[in-house]
Amino acid sequence: MLSLVQLRRGICACFALATFSAVLANASAVLLLEEPYGKLGFFTATGHAAIYLSGVCAETPLKLRRCQAGELGAVISRYDGVGGYDWVAVPLIPYLYAVENPADVPLFVDGKVVSFLRNQYRRQHLEMVAPDAANGEVPGGNWYELVGSAYDRTAYAFEIETSAEQDAAFIAAYNVRPNVSHFHTVSRNCADFAKDVINFYYPKALHRSVVADVGITTPKQMAKTLVKFTSRHPELEFTRYVIPQIPGSGARSTPVHGVVESFLKSKKYIVPSAIVSPVFAGCVLAVYEGTGTGRFDPSRLELVYNPQRGLEPRLDQEDRRAYQIELTHLVAADLARVTPTRVEKTLSRTLNAAAPGVDADGRPLLRLTAENATANFGIAEENLLRDDSPPQFIQELLEARLYEELRKGNPAKISKSDIERDWNLLQKSLRMPDEQVATGNSKPLPSGTRSNWTGENRP
Repeated sequence: MLSLVQLRRGICACFALATFSAVLANASAVLLLEEPYGKLGFFTATGHAAIYLSGVCAETPLKLRRCQAGELGAVISRYDGVGGYDWVAVPLIPYLYAVENPADVPLFVDGKVVSFLRNQYRRQHLEMVAPDAANGEVPGGNWYELVGSAYDRTAYAFEIETSAEQDAAFIAAYNVRPNVSHFHTVSRNCADFAKDVINFYYPKALHRSVVADVGITTPKQMAKTLVKFTSRHPELEFTRYVIPQIPGSGARSTPVHGVVESFLKSKKYIVPSAIVSPVFAGCVLAVYEGTGTGRFDPSRLELVYNPQRGLEPRLDQEDRRAYQIELTHLVAADLARVTPTRVEKTLSRTLNAAAPGVDADGRPLLRLTAENATANFGIAEENLLRDDSPPQFIQELLEARLYEELRKGNPAKISKSDIERDWNLLQKSLRMPDEQVATGNSKPLPSGTRSNWTGENRP
């Protein structure tokens, strides 16, 4: 028999799914243009491409079926080194956040939390494509790209309507095609797969650029040509929105480029080239300007995706400046947390000292140990303000998250309602000690200083 907590959790999950399903009432195909991360060379600046089909679900990671009422569809993409398969399908929420319930999405992560959530989901749902290693440990390879994408990078979504008949034809075709990897960076990469899927629905809609990308299919070119295709077909419903990267202690993803654009904007490549051959460098610049690659900015979007509330208007510049001023004043009032850099560095050390886990409801949390005592604190919205959470840490986590969300950039990649939610959580956390004392629910921290918990005095 379901407990009251489980029943309430299920009702919340169903409400969130129903709300987002209403936003995507009509089936659609969404090109996900995902920003690059890491520093592996100029070609990696082209990022990653995947396709989200709202009317197509994953019966298994390798078999597709029609979605049932309330289901959100699946993300399908081509990967290199994942079980020898050409493509793998993963439900939308796990693909973005490595959790199954939108309410379980953490507000802030570090590398250990991300690895924990990914591996937990892999063991429950992805064993057939990424089984444990022979010694029972986490396997190698690129399977981690299947889940938790929003922890690594921001994605830009370009959504075009589809029909039930198109979805049925796609499922039938891709379920019988050989699913064997022949990945090749130049000719069979993730953007080639995205192109083939969109062109299955709308033949000849997407194409590569021989000039701007020297014949290599790139995610940015796919987004650019999809926008052009929809401008020629205004009868088709088309929507653009951003899926923000979850704030965390890791590096932020960077703007996505085409091949020639990547070469031009990489100083370690273009500067030596210009010295050796100014004519060659001039040709590269001419190609860049002539193809208009740099003028296509995928970040110029007005809608922001939220896993619980669907699509919302992004925060405007005036409101962002107002929140930045208020946050600076709030933090400056506490001499222990004078600057954003201090907040972020302290939080990073704290996360490094903590161990990830889940609470009784399956929501992510962190465990901090100091002086033979342990404190558990939630990092998702629903368990963040639990009675046994160290208030100082919760305040720092929310301050760091707000600093990241309000970071200067153009445009903002956050919705106004998200900022309002986080601001309200911060105000509640500032009142936590008084409320806990008043209700008798306070669990004192171990004797010593706050620095024992934040890791400030760790060797």
